[in-house]
Amino acid sequence: MPELRIPRDYIFLVVAGLLALSSAVGVVVSVHQSRQMVNELQSLQREAEQLQVAWGQLLLEKSAWGSYAHVERTAQEKLAMYVPAVKEIVVVGP
Repeated sequence: MPELRIPRDYIFLVVAGLLALSSAVGVVVSVHQSRQMVNELQSLQREAEQLQVAWGQLLLEKSAWGSYAHVERTAQEKLAMYVPAVKEIVVVGP
């Protein structure tokens, strides 16, 4: 049976082709992962912007609920409180 000899040039071409193919697959995987991370980053940035808007709205609501006008109106309407006249003020000493 004759011995099958493969020329070195063919071995070199096959190895170089496999290396090029594996490099191309690596580039494809790397680009895919990069795109996924960019999409995730953009999604997280949108979420951060929405949370920032919600935080601003909560701060506005907090300042509205704590304003003197709101507290005074609530005290008058719900607790029947009023600002006493000068004659009604009693100063108590120590």
